Amino acid sequence: MSQPIARRLTAAALLVAALCALNASSLQAKDPLRAPCVPLVANDPYFSVWSNTDELADSFPVHWTGTINALTSYARVDGKPYRLMGAPNDLEQEVDKLPQTNLAARATNTTYTFEGAGVQLTLRFTNPNLPDDLDVFARPATYVAWTVAATDGKEHDVDVYFDASGELCVNTPDQEIVYKAYNTDALDVMSFASKEQPILEKKGDNLRIDWGRFFIAFEKGAAENVVATHHAARNTFINDGNLPERNVSFPRKANDNWPVMAVKFACGKVGADAVEKRLILAYDDEFSLVYLGEKLRPYWRRNGMEALSMLDLANAQYDELVERCAQFDAELWKRASDAAGEKYASLCSIAYPQAIAAHKLVELANGKLLLVSKENFSNGCAATVDILYPTSPVFIVYSSELLKATMTPALEYAASGRWKFPFSCHDLGTYPILNGQVYGGGETSEENQMPVEETANMLILLDVVARIEGNADYANEYWSILERWAEYLLDKGLDPENQLCTDDFAGHLAHNANLSIKAIVALAAYADLCQINGKEESAKRFREKAEEYAKEWVVLADAGDRFKLAFDRDDTWSQKYNIVWDGLLNLNLFPAEVVEKELAYYQTKMNPYGLPLDNRSDYTKLDWEVWTASLAKDREGFDSIMDNVYEFVNNTPDRVPLSDWYFTSTAKQRGFQARAVVGGVFIKMIDKEALNKAAAE
Repeated sequence: MSQPIARRLTAAALLVAALCALNASSLQAKDPLRAPCVPLVANDPYFSVWSNTDELADSFPVHWTGTINALTSYARVDGKPYRLMGAPNDLEQEVDKLPQTNLAARATNTTYTFEGAGVQLTLRFTNPNLPDDLDVFARPATYVAWTVAATDGKEHDVDVYFDASGELCVNTPDQEIVYKAYNTDALDVMSFASKEQPILEKKGDNLRIDWGRFFIAFEKGAAENVVATHHAARNTFINDGNLPERNVSFPRKANDNWPVMAVKFACGKVGADAVEKRLILAYDDEFSLVYLGEKLRPYWRRNGMEALSMLDLANAQYDELVERCAQFDAELWKRASDAAGEKYASLCSIAYPQAIAAHKLVELANGKLLLVSKENFSNGCAATVDILYPTSPVFIVYSSELLKATMTPALEYAASGRWKFPFSCHDLGTYPILNGQVYGGGETSEENQMPVEETANMLILLDVVARIEGNADYANEYWSILERWAEYLLDKGLDPENQLCTDDFAGHLAHNANLSIKAIVALAAYADLCQINGKEESAKRFREKAEEYAKEWVVLADAGDRFKLAFDRDDTWSQKYNIVWDGLLNLNLFPAEVVEKELAYYQTKMNPYGLPLDNRSDYTKLDWEVWTASLAKDREGFDSIMDNVYEFVNNTPDRVPLSDWYFTSTAKQRGFQARAVVGGVFIKMIDKEALNKAAAE
């Protein structure tokens, strides 16, 4: 295409370097925790690519489902090839790894550092998931940047190779793909797409996207050569430093010699001054979801923006966004470290991109935002209410707009009249088709519903939104629905009938003590909403009932040195994680002795990798463990539970995006992975004083 251009460090990259020098917990500091699986691309449930080995050159990256989504990179230093990313299979000659010396996984940046052959090279993936800027947050673009500098006082001739496989745009490798190149005033663009383009024709869990278009974009003149070919291009680069001379024919199946889009960057003579090369990986799905019969485009397309203009904008904002991401990561790390130490900060940094990438942001015709979750490796349900509840802390900390957007799908569904029950729904469908609840018999059956669970979830979080925003405007849009829900909990919440809760994998349970806590807290939360709205009589009625129920609960659940799993099961116990909101919202419903007694008992039940969920099994839930640990009055109490959780993260043999359901005796995954609920680990970062400021006033 064009002659190579040596791009020197940008202002943004200089800022990153400065942060690294000034802050021991910066983008390239050593991670206190080993991420079981490392985010490379973290955008939505379909555009989500991870590395599942400690060293980037030991495997091809994978989609969160575990299916290979190959990204590959090599470097040639003074004519000798080295592996940076991707497995070494199908190479004509053995290629050494450039030694990887560090991996830093942060909220919006994953940075690998390599050293050898007289150079230091960093490979950074930046996902600008900035919650205060929804246009950027929703943009399906990830920056990939290589920065190289000499470390031995000499100059070295350095070239960098990258390719991306057609696997990123198909669900199965026997599907055919097509290739197309584009140009803008600023960019050269390559793209792969499935030939068939079955837009929104599939729904389910273990699926990859097979519609829309996958892009690689880079500034004009930045790449020495590009080609759409097959994976043998890697051998050509390794053997002589070049790429094949021409594109191969398309369409072709994704597994037909594994077609790739390959790029070569020539860095030239590299000395002590660092040289940076970069590109953008992006995915335009064109249509993202169906919601109650309406096909919805992704949020970033709402004003008619097309893929090429999106790429141009992402390129133009590179310096600014890399700087903002560096600042966001550093501030998140500091805030989490101040709350509970660097291991907790590391856990939050690992959890953040996973929580975000399990969602998709769209907009309804009426302008309302929907942030739709997918129950990854659970059942594929979309916009699930008992997913948004554990996920909520990350949005409470960073964006009430996004928190509301997770709740709006269920509220609009209830307001549509299609949901006939006096309690909240569980879900809106199977991702990406949201045409009504599918769980537990669907929208016309009461069988296997979670009535107390989902209804209480919504009322608690509606009060949280009102606390954050200082008014109940959002709740008021759906007030008649909330009145019906509150009356339902008043009737059914204290002593729940035989039903499922969010921990549905454990089966039905009657008289569930932890579920009862949630209902009682939700009644007080609804009373708070009534108070904010000046509905004094209703506020008094529901507050008094919540207090009365809390007193009854203490008697019903008491088992001497602990409180029961279920009111009718004396020889039982369970984590009472739902009581965390009693403290966070200053509701003061339950005596302090309840939490004190529970925390003391939990210490007798700890296993090497965490606290079991209850007496029925030694498995646990990661999100609930952090909520339970957050009940402790001090850091020592928090760490007494969390230290074992950190051991799970560091030692689990399952190299998947964080599982939230695992065995506390072995650290092995029981089920679930890559789910949004890891946003729940942010609960320790919630500013309780700010959350209660409005209530106090």
